[in-house]
Amino acid sequence: MGTSAIVSRAVREGWSDEDVIERVLAGETGAYEIIMRRYNQRLYRVALSILKDDTEAEDVTQETYVRAFEHLSQFAGRSKFSTWLTRIAVNESLARARRNQRSASLDEIASVDGELNMPSHGPDPEKIAASGELNRFIRDTLSRLPGQHLTVIMLRDVEEMSTSEAAEVLEISEENLKVRVHRARAAFRDQLYELVGPEARYAFAFEAPRCDLIVAAVFSRLADQEDKASA
Repeated sequence: MGTSAIVSRAVREGWSDEDVIERVLAGETGAYEIIMRRYNQRLYRVALSILKDDTEAEDVTQETYVRAFEHLSQFAGRSKFSTWLTRIAVNESLARARRNQRSASLDEIASVDGELNMPSHGPDPEKIAASGELNRFIRDTLSRLPGQHLTVIMLRDVEEMSTSEAAEVLEISEENLKVRVHRARAAFRDQLYELVGPEARYAFAFEAPRCDLIVAAVFSRLADQEDKASA
């Protein structure tokens, strides 16, 4: 069965992540596309919030899938698969940031304090939406946040992860997570959050062509690994 047919069947039958993993571990490698299509946007958003670079965020997304595939049999189900996968993306992003000598930890990524440099009287949201500029306005404003603030907003408000799941991804306590969310929202409130916060989920869109490229690149890397292993 081709990968597109597998994806269609998974949608029709409502396969859970665990159903997909079971099939992949049984040798149905093509089913891994389902996982990628489900989480491409989340992983890209999280990586982008840390690295603030489109190309590096895409690279991290690919690397996350390859690493997850290599260790899929080690997933013990103690947390949600999506949490486990997102944590890999966060750790890979932080490792890349360290290699680039941009930060040593999430707390230090773009951690300059201070008010956001935005006009006191922002654009009218109706005019922004009417002009087709809403997504860019949201993205530009979010991107001005320090890294640690942007990451928690991305997890809690854009991806709508629960407090417990976001805390698990970042490997911090729920109380610590709540403090970070409060600070991030406070920093963002006057500029955008209270103005058009509910629309933030529509920013950082992961369009279909980009999704297709990620899927193809990951399968290509996995195929190369199989060839090397069998050589």
